Amino acid sequence: MRIGLLGTGPWARMVHAPALSTHEGLDFAGVWGRRPAAAKELADRHDTRAYDDVDALLAEVDAVAVALPPDVQAGLAVRAAEAGCHLLLDKPVAATVAGARTVTRAARDAGVASVVFFTTRFLPEPEAWIAEQMSAGGWFTGHAQWLGAVFTEDSPFATPWRREKGALWDVGPHALSVLLPVLGDVRRVSAAGRGPGDTVHVVLDHVGGASSTLTLSLTAPPSASGSAVEIRGEAGVVRLPDSSSDAVTAFGRAADALGAAARNGRPHACDAAFGLRVTEVLAEAEALLADGAG
Repeated sequence: MRIGLLGTGPWARMVHAPALSTHEGLDFAGVWGRRPAAAKELADRHDTRAYDDVDALLAEVDAVAVALPPDVQAGLAVRAAEAGCHLLLDKPVAATVAGARTVTRAARDAGVASVVFFTTRFLPEPEAWIAEQMSAGGWFTGHAQWLGAVFTEDSPFATPWRREKGALWDVGPHALSVLLPVLGDVRRVSAAGRGPGDTVHVVLDHVGGASSTLTLSLTAPPSASGSAVEIRGEAGVVRLPDSSSDAVTAFGRAADALGAAARNGRPHACDAAFGLRVTEVLAEAEALLADGAG
């Protein structure tokens, strides 16, 4: 599968491009970015071609991987789908529900496969753990903490969109990508409140009767950063395991999932429609936070 990369930021440099260039099943065909010089530098580093015209790249590949801010990603994902390209998207799919809905509709109408790169879902040990807990069932409650120090230490990820949207939209998708398959879809966001910095606390009611809480931050002290998920129910208390793999490996597995979905025509569990559902939950929590701030 010939695949192109849209984006040249930190995540593209650290994860997307290394994974695409070393994946034996992919032909890394080129890079497009909003900064042509950065696109050329990244393309040269991985022995591929830099494109000044995004539509020229879309015309020459079977799929695209997107490493761009969510508001930019949404519009380009629609263009890519309309050009017949399968979509390997970043989270969140879009900055608004309307944007995510447009991406989902475009992928469906074009008949292209889509996978959203929720990192944890493509790490081997967490992926197996999630499948095991889905089979077990009988869960009563869950709690997810995703705490980063993006804005309290020198980080390449202190980008404008993260400053605007905060932890809810940046690490919230990771937490939801673990809790939703295990506890079930969200029936309603029952509460949301603010903590220090950009920290938010969210309470979810799930369709199966379970409840869960999220604690999300990009402004945690560096010594307090990290992630943890714990769920409790008839099977006892279980915790999301760490993984021995890194994000580059996870991204390669996400690319494998996209290829499989493109070949067999079966939607992946982390497709654009799931990305839309995550966006809807985030937007509901954001609305509650705005009401509370008022």
